[in-house]
Amino acid sequence: MIRPAVPADVPVLHTMIRELAEYERAPEEARATEEQLREALFGEHPAVHAHLAEDEAGEPVGFALWFLNFSTWRGVHGIYLEDLYVRPAARGGGHGKALLTRLARLCTERGYERLEWSVLNWNAPSIAFYEALGARPQDGWTVYRLTDKALKTLGA
Repeated sequence: MIRPAVPADVPVLHTMIRELAEYERAPEEARATEEQLREALFGEHPAVHAHLAEDEAGEPVGFALWFLNFSTWRGVHGIYLEDLYVRPAARGGGHGKALLTRLARLCTERGYERLEWSVLNWNAPSIAFYEALGARPQDGWTVYRLTDKALKTLGA
């Protein structure tokens, strides 16, 4: 079952975000607190959204955390999938596909024309999964990021 996250889900979402950071070999970079996550998802001005995948017993086994982006060329919103994670014991059970299907359905229902995300180049299982669904890499684009000291220096 796929359902929108509710405030009571923040602790399990936070735990799964930490699990994802471990999987992606960057646990030290996952510094977000439960309070920050709660504010971003359910505060006065929610900036992100989340859906949970549950197993037959109703236990959370995965999540998708996403936000809206905007295409100036197409003139409409899209969804940017920040994180998609399914716990190792639940992989292969259709939860990841169900989460992506829910987001694709939201796009089509709302007139959004893109569902986008990034994947680490070394993550061959995820790349194969995404390509099996019909997703294609966007050649010719390189992701750039400013963080920490470089961000503060530029913003000073």
